[in-house]
Amino acid sequence: QVSLVESGGGLVQAGGSLRLSCAASGRAFRSNALAWFRWAPGKDRELVAAINRSGSSIFYAESVKGRFTISKDNAKNTMYLQMNNLKPEDTALYKCAADITPGGGYDEWGQGTQVTVSS
Repeated sequence: QVSLVESGGGLVQAGGSLRLSCAASGRAFRSNALAWFRWAPGKDRELVAAINRSGSSIFYAESVKGRFTISKDNAKNTMYLQMNNLKPEDTALYKCAADITPGGGYDEWGQGTQVTVSS
């Protein structure tokens, strides 16, 4: 079974920081790519950040560039999203995802962790 479990969300004031963790199964962690998505109120789903298997290729949404850092620890099968200088517009449900199927998109998802940023 493929499993992804997020943690680390919470309530924080604007300007604060949080670190999200995504504990992944071996298959999910060895996928072509891992990513963080978010669903903000009144907005479409957004790809926040992504990282390939080797860690050599990284993507950030323009909205978080310079503030968020994606990383992963191969020994722990865990992906992280360090979020600094949080803004109210970062408030969203954050989910990690794995690109398991070749030629497809992200097809395995965690349950999500809520991030709420107060102004």
